[in-house]
Amino acid sequence: MEKLKSNMTTTEKILAKHAGKDKVFAGELLQTDIDLIVCHDVTTPPAIEMLRKKGIKKVFDPNKIVVTPDHFVPNKDIASAEMAKKLRDFVQEQNIKNYFEIGCHGICHAIVPEKGFVKPGMTIIGADSHTCTHGAFGAFSTGIGSTDLAYALAKGKLWFRVPLTDKFIINGNLQKGVFAKDVILEIIHRISVSGALDKAMEFSGEVIDNLEMEERMTICNMAIEAGAKNGLITPDQKTIDFINAANQSENKIKLNDFADLKSDLEAKFDKIYSWDFSDLKPSVALPHLPENVKTAQELEKENIKIDQAWLGSCTNGRFSDLQEAAKILRNRKIKSGVRMIIVPATMEIWKKAMKEGLFDIFTQAGAAISTPTCGACLGGYMGILAAGEKCISSTNRNFIGRMGDSKSEVFLASPSTVAASAIMGKIADPRQFL
Repeated sequence: MEKLKSNMTTTEKILAKHAGKDKVFAGELLQTDIDLIVCHDVTTPPAIEMLRKKGIKKVFDPNKIVVTPDHFVPNKDIASAEMAKKLRDFVQEQNIKNYFEIGCHGICHAIVPEKGFVKPGMTIIGADSHTCTHGAFGAFSTGIGSTDLAYALAKGKLWFRVPLTDKFIINGNLQKGVFAKDVILEIIHRISVSGALDKAMEFSGEVIDNLEMEERMTICNMAIEAGAKNGLITPDQKTIDFINAANQSENKIKLNDFADLKSDLEAKFDKIYSWDFSDLKPSVALPHLPENVKTAQELEKENIKIDQAWLGSCTNGRFSDLQEAAKILRNRKIKSGVRMIIVPATMEIWKKAMKEGLFDIFTQAGAAISTPTCGACLGGYMGILAAGEKCISSTNRNFIGRMGDSKSEVFLASPSTVAASAIMGKIADPRQFL
């Protein structure tokens, strides 16, 4: 990345470069070049219709677009089949090569880094709020609406207001049984679901440094749950190693290539939070907001019985998430009366989990395993809740009616806490099983 003038945050530097400017300021309105557009089956068909109504026949660059059906796959009904067909026809019409059809598909925010499409310093958009996931790689990545998606598909550009940046310095050493999901839930608990409204959340500190890339994706994925425009972690050697391992070409990158991305010492942050999370315990967000957090230990004493345990999503459906759940489920049985549904985030994760014996552990414990899908996370299918039912889930939102009936309840937690709760039949602290 070319050296830019000082006194900027990482987010400001990326937006400045893509707007062709030496310096930008929070609040400034910019038209920026887009490096990558992520499309899925729900929000892309409306954008396609907008393009057709305007007579726009060609996208700006088919090589900068990644498409995968993920929300309603395999199609659950005629309406979802029609959406998928519109997506498929559009891909063929536009000669988009980066298309991942059923059988090699996955949740978009998991498949994009898995296939090596993300690099530090990129601008990435998608008509899905959890596009902020890719900030884990030092990219500016944010969710947009279908109208903005249509414009970006046509022009390869989009208008952004440069966000203020809040800095989160998370130090200490996490206890056994505490994971990235617990960290981000605690952060949201402390600042609220509107605590970073329309801002950039920049994460750093010992805890963040020690997290592997899959857990860093969990942190940035849920920045939107604090109202943020984007979440971001400065790239380090772990970032580079992950990208190079995913990248199939011989064009490997080096950390020095992105040295100038780091926020300058003189950069202006709107707020700076500095916390020690050494005493953090496994956490659970109660209905109906991700900020309503208590410890799993507290809730276990309250004897909150569950009907369903759901493990998956763009937040926690990666291989390491399945591994952590398997550690707890191994040689144990899911409580009678509890349904546990496990959804690997991509087909590559699905195949790896099967090959390494995780499926045997899950099925012997009494869990059901799904093909990759967003499914029940958004109240789509594959685990919808009836009135009065309670689900502990590794997903990202627990709003009223999020996973089914408006009288159902969703509790958010890490994969370990989800697995422990499935065994106990109630919300449980996973540390007793580790």
